[in-house]
Parts: sequence; C-alpha cells; structure tokens
Amino acid sequence: MFTGIITDVGKVESIERRGDLRARVATAYDTAAIDLGASIACSGVCLTVVGKGAGWFEVDISGETVAKSASSLWEPGAALNLERALKVGDELGGHIVTGHVDGVGKVVAVAPEGDSLRITIEGPKALAAYVAPKGSIALDGVSLTVNDVEDDDKAFRFGVNIIPHTAAMTSFQGIAPGRILNIEIDVLARYLGRMEQLRHDR
Repeated sequence: MFTGIITDVGKVESIERRGDLRARVATAYDTAAIDLGASIACSGVCLTVVGKGAGWFEVDISGETVAKSASSLWEPGAALNLERALKVGDELGGHIVTGHVDGVGKVVAVAPEGDSLRITIEGPKALAAYVAPKGSIALDGVSLTVNDVEDDDKAFRFGVNIIPHTAAMTSFQGIAPGRILNIEIDVLARYLGRMEQLRHDR
C-alpha cells in the first residue's frame, strides 16, 4: 500500500529479458535498509525487490504487468517515480494507492496555468465512471486531484494540475502531449463500482 507521494526518481539501468523482464533501477534510497521481498511502487506499479546493491535494486516485471502498463517505462534510461511501501504510523499525505494499474492514458494537452501546468489526459472509456471532479487519481504513481472530466461517445478526458514542486520531485518535468501514463483509480471508486455492478445484476 502506498500514498502517491514520490520519494525518489529512479532510472532503469538495464533490462534483462528472461521468462519475465528483470530491471535494475538506480536509486538514491539506502538500499541496505530495503529487504529482499519488499514492495516498491515504480511509476505506479507495485513491484517486489529481488536483488539489490549500493545505489540500485532489481525487480521482476511479469508479462501481465508489461501488457497492462506504459511500455515505455520498461526500457533502459526510463525515469521511474519511486515510493516505498507505507508503514504503520507514516503520514498519509496523498491518498491510498495500491500499485495496481487500471489502465493507461495519453497526455493530449499541456498548458501553463499560473505557476502550474494543466494536463489533460485521455483515458480508457471503461474507467470513465470511476473518475470524478475533485476525486483522487494516481498517474505514474503520483497522487493528484482531478479538476474536470469530459465525456463523449468516443473519448473520456480529465484534467489535473501539476504544481512546480510536484514537477520537480517526479518524472513529470518536461511532460508533453503524447506521453503515456499509468492510471490507478481511487480504490473506493473501484469498490463502489463493483457493488453497483452486483446490485444491477441481481
């Protein structure tokens, strides 16, 4: 479980293609304090540490994860938003994030708004019912507030603002149209949607 508050931006140093992918990620974390088997969210994907050394850790990425997430993340040189798992007593500064990607979206517009950037994302139509203005959403593992939502027959778009601090502390520096982002809807919306589905199926 995570909060969507990024504590390091790592870099994929190498990818080894096995049955699954194994990625080595450079990090500023003190890896001596990270146990093998620990969970680290990598741009919104909860992954298990399977190897480590000074300034790096390794994770295995299953075919399912590659298929369901932004594929550009799993390449050498890719920047990853990193967050270690929440501990009891930690400050919950964002919102509850599970590290399970619900879909991928594409940035379709970036515009200055005051000192911030207004980002418009086009997402899978299947997620539209779970995204609401002033609700929470995680994009590449970053906890953000939805500002507005637009729906039509073919598309579903929503906007978020990225303040300068968030841009500086994440991989969102230089974000531009065309970028693909991992989307995780709010966990409460997921459960409410499932309950509503079951209610209608009865």
